[in-house]
Amino acid sequence: MKFGLQISSFTWPGGAAGIGPTLARVVRTADDVGFDSIWVMDHFFQIRGVGPPEAPMLEGHTALGFMAAHSQRARLGLMVGGIHYRQPAAWIKAATTLDVLSGGRAWFGIGAAWNEEESRGLGFPFPPLRERFEWLEETLQMAHGMWSGGSGSGERHDGRHVTATRLLNSPQSISRPRVPIMIGGGGERKTLRLVAQYADASNVFGDSDTLRHKYAVLRAHCERLGRPYEEIERSVLKSVDFERDSPASIVDRWGALAEAGAQHVIFSVRGVSDTTHLERLGAEVFPQLRGV
Repeated sequence: MKFGLQISSFTWPGGAAGIGPTLARVVRTADDVGFDSIWVMDHFFQIRGVGPPEAPMLEGHTALGFMAAHSQRARLGLMVGGIHYRQPAAWIKAATTLDVLSGGRAWFGIGAAWNEEESRGLGFPFPPLRERFEWLEETLQMAHGMWSGGSGSGERHDGRHVTATRLLNSPQSISRPRVPIMIGGGGERKTLRLVAQYADASNVFGDSDTLRHKYAVLRAHCERLGRPYEEIERSVLKSVDFERDSPASIVDRWGALAEAGAQHVIFSVRGVSDTTHLERLGAEVFPQLRGV
């Protein structure tokens, strides 16, 4: 089993001036204690369930560049990018840049997006869901072209929404055969089909029974497309709160997720600015689950 950390809140002591030093400390600690991946959300307002919209929120790709400079081992990515926030080539170039500057440690996390409130609030176009899925598939097609060896395929992309005359990508990613692609979401007809066709990883939400069902759907899509199901890494995002969770209870719950088929558990840790929480996970939880 692999372990990830999602940093979802920046409401930390010290206000805006304290965010940079605190984020650097959190990232260094997560890297040191053995997290395999570190993620931030791709939002501009704080999301419901975490805090009010007015709570501090960083732009994701800028934050990842900062995080790359304060880590050495963990992979870095967005959990996950909202497709309508950037043009396809900008998505791919940003992920490539992160991969190059981090020494080959980028994830390309992407999804169809959902947050209409922040989109309307800041003036981002928010197309209907069907159109967002069309943009998502075109972006995935272009990513495969731009990450296909050398400086990219050099070919055209003529899609419904995007015409690109030369899929050049220089410098090329260090990760080979490409920056690994994670698609977020558990939609059974479209999202998981796109995972089977284009992605290297899938992130879905739910309990053990939900995961078993979603993974069975993903396996069926893979079989229809002739894609080995085992090629796709399966991750799930879960929260940890040491005010209520003991290391033993975390091991039990996350072990059940592994039995359901999850391979990469990504933790959202309440009070993450207190890095002793991360140290406890590294010392008391990871050793028991690493070989699961």
